[in-house]
Amino acid sequence: MAATGSEQAGPTAYYVSTPIYYVNDAPHLGHAYTTVAGDVLTRWHRQRGEKVWYLTGTDEHGQKIMRTAEANGVSPQEWCDKLVEEAWKPLWEHLNIANDDFIRTTERRHTDRVQEFVQDLYDRGEIYQGGYEGPYCVPCEEYKTYGELLDGEGEFEGQKLCPIHKKPVEMLQEENYFFKLSAYGPKLLEHYEANPDFIQPESARNEVVQFVRQGLEDLSISRSTFDWGVKIPWDDKHVIYVWIDALLNYATAVGYGSDRRRFDETFPADVHLVGKDILRFHAVIWPAMLMANGLPLPRRIAANGWLMVGGEKMSKSNLTGISPQELTGHFGVDAYRWYFLRAIAFGQDGSFSWEDFSARYTSELANDYGNLASRVAAMVNKYFDGKLPASAAHGEAEQAVVDGLAGAVREADRRIGEELDFAGGIAAIFDFIKQVNGYLTEQAPWKVAKDTSPEAQARLATILYTAAESLRACAVLLNPVMPETSAKLWDSLGAEPSLGALADQRISEAADWGRLPAGSTVTKGAVLFPRLEEK
Repeated sequence: MAATGSEQAGPTAYYVSTPIYYVNDAPHLGHAYTTVAGDVLTRWHRQRGEKVWYLTGTDEHGQKIMRTAEANGVSPQEWCDKLVEEAWKPLWEHLNIANDDFIRTTERRHTDRVQEFVQDLYDRGEIYQGGYEGPYCVPCEEYKTYGELLDGEGEFEGQKLCPIHKKPVEMLQEENYFFKLSAYGPKLLEHYEANPDFIQPESARNEVVQFVRQGLEDLSISRSTFDWGVKIPWDDKHVIYVWIDALLNYATAVGYGSDRRRFDETFPADVHLVGKDILRFHAVIWPAMLMANGLPLPRRIAANGWLMVGGEKMSKSNLTGISPQELTGHFGVDAYRWYFLRAIAFGQDGSFSWEDFSARYTSELANDYGNLASRVAAMVNKYFDGKLPASAAHGEAEQAVVDGLAGAVREADRRIGEELDFAGGIAAIFDFIKQVNGYLTEQAPWKVAKDTSPEAQARLATILYTAAESLRACAVLLNPVMPETSAKLWDSLGAEPSLGALADQRISEAADWGRLPAGSTVTKGAVLFPRLEEK
């Protein structure tokens, strides 16, 4: 399939992908972290009014899955089907992930196109046959260089270990097919130089640039010692290397080789979200594959850091794996979505602790945000029979709130929508929430209400309108992060009859002051963030 012609318009969809996750086991917090980040990013762009495509899925081929299935007494396909349907898809539904597609690498829509892509490379002279011998990490599904291996100790004394999994590598010797990756080193470096935001964060970019400058070796793209994978189309004794297979999901899922119009409207991705341990595959091999086949490169590859528990990277293999449902059952789904993006700077390693989650939940969600919503609804009901009063005495204090909102919207839109700085964007919104709480404390509407004069009642109306209108904007800004809670607040404010559905509200209009009409029916619903039970 040829590249999109220069005479054609570029992609019209804002296309974001997660890695497709390896289904040798159930998902843990690390998988959910990346997927929630992608969900918040794409929901944010939807509320900008953009056409969005959000892709996630599962990587189901390779030696590790074959061995896991054998150990469980089932076929690889049965193992994958069970995990996808009973673990992966249900978790994304539980976490309110609004993905547009879920690609599985065992689907014909994928496997047929993978064969076509590899055949194209072969026909172009980009693939040749050769032999290979070297250390291979099955959990990584990757050949390792001797220089990156660790010396084993204890039970692994005298063996060489994978630096990521801390498990012994296997020595493999195979006749394989190779992709001429070494030829693309200079082209990749040229692209990195011309597009400094191609790899983020900067520390990840520097690591990749240094790696490529050392010189690339040609890449083995087939395996011949097992058969769980996509067959090489011209030699069915070989299966395509699982990473070549997996990376192509970003193209096959949006119509590569099957739907030209959809492919041209969507591809390439605006953002590939990846874990830093798979950065080289996405920032080196994937763009080289695209270059070799004349296809456009993604705009940005953003690597998030590792989630740490007790100083260890979170995974099943080192027993720090925690089920997301353990946390959502205690804190709630929205608080879960909020916490990991609020507490951990995207792109950096971050430590999770139950104590930190509890402290932030109580301080920021329950006390600052939830209590603000409860107080405002209670006072509108108490002093104005549940009908939002009109602002009648707008002064300097109110203007400071208006200005604060405008600044928060600008800051959050830039940080979340452009920079993928979720923590910074959410912090800007919660700084505004703190400002509104401070405004209420200073204006003390409960004291003003004791004065029944027309001037005092006009002042009371202005204070409560200012607070309610601030909450209207917060519901819009936090909807991508906490959709269930934001919907409850939107309903409590009586906003939908006049403003329409929350999902249809635009980020660009969130700071337009006075959108919530006077006379809206404000109800005091359930507490947004209930007090946590001791655990």
